[in-house]
Amino acid sequence: MEKVYENAMAHELRKRGFTVQQQMPIQVYYDGLMMGEYFADLVVDGKVIVELKATDGLRPEYEAQLLNYLRATEIEVGLVLNFGIKPDIVRRIFTNDRKKMVRTRAKADKTGSRR
Repeated sequence: MEKVYENAMAHELRKRGFTVQQQMPIQVYYDGLMMGEYFADLVVDGKVIVELKATDGLRPEYEAQLLNYLRATEIEVGLVLNFGIKPDIVRRIFTNDRKKMVRTRAKADKTGSRR
């Protein structure tokens, strides 16, 4: 069912003049090596990641998935939309300057440095 919602949402956004990429691959790196790929349901104008669900309700893991997508890209805004029994939305903003701080802190922790 989620694929139907994805196709319909992409169609409606394109009708309104937005650029929409469906199932955009997002590469995930660790120690400079690509570990795998995520696939974002929709990326709108290269600025917003949209994850679509058709479940009984939004769960914390859906938000975690969105935050992982945001961390792995330069995109700062994400939405999780649920079209299921209990429609709902989660919005998240993860600015690139915060991403750099998290990465710097992780590197410092890895080398044993402290701020």
